[in-house]
Amino acid sequence: MKNIAVIDYGFGNIKSVLNALNFCAKSLPLKADVISLPNELLQYDAAILPGVGAFGPAVNFLKTQGFNEALRSYVKSGKMLYGICLGFQLFFTTGYENGVYEGLNIVEGEVKKFEFDVHTLKIPHIGWNSVNQTHTDGAKQMFNGVEDKENFYFVHSYYAMPKDKTKASSFCNYGIDFCSSVAFENVWGSQFHPEKSGEKGLKILMNFIEAAK
Repeated sequence: MKNIAVIDYGFGNIKSVLNALNFCAKSLPLKADVISLPNELLQYDAAILPGVGAFGPAVNFLKTQGFNEALRSYVKSGKMLYGICLGFQLFFTTGYENGVYEGLNIVEGEVKKFEFDVHTLKIPHIGWNSVNQTHTDGAKQMFNGVEDKENFYFVHSYYAMPKDKTKASSFCNYGIDFCSSVAFENVWGSQFHPEKSGEKGLKILMNFIEAAK
């Protein structure tokens, strides 16, 4: 039985993530709990940081609660961590949403707003879009059992880009090519919502749980 923590910091879509994990529990031995205190993290085999909202207030709240250090310590311990949407963006070094904010720096890189010279694409980017897997070892583990160029569900106005592109497990095109997911060592994350992406998204969550020690 693997114990999975879903971190509630006031910015997450907790219910949909829990529903997805409960569905995964039909196939895998797991138990999912919602936690709101950083000292609870190390009790769990893997953790998910979901998120909906703005980068600045979210990262400031995490730092105020002590989750920034707790999450970095969690990653150093070797346990699996997955960030979803805003949770994924918070992994990065710097975010530029309504100001300049220091992120968790778990992934070196930046989070910037979509800007298009020709306004043919709407912001935010909402809906289904195909992702191109990078075929790194991390990508192969993350997308095991998922075909390349499958569609996943997105809702975002900002995109992340790692400085080291080999940490990206997929890219997506919406006016520009942006990093749609990372997977390296014990750190996974995706701009798309696996919990809202049907069987393909559930398969990624199951791959994540199976990768947890």
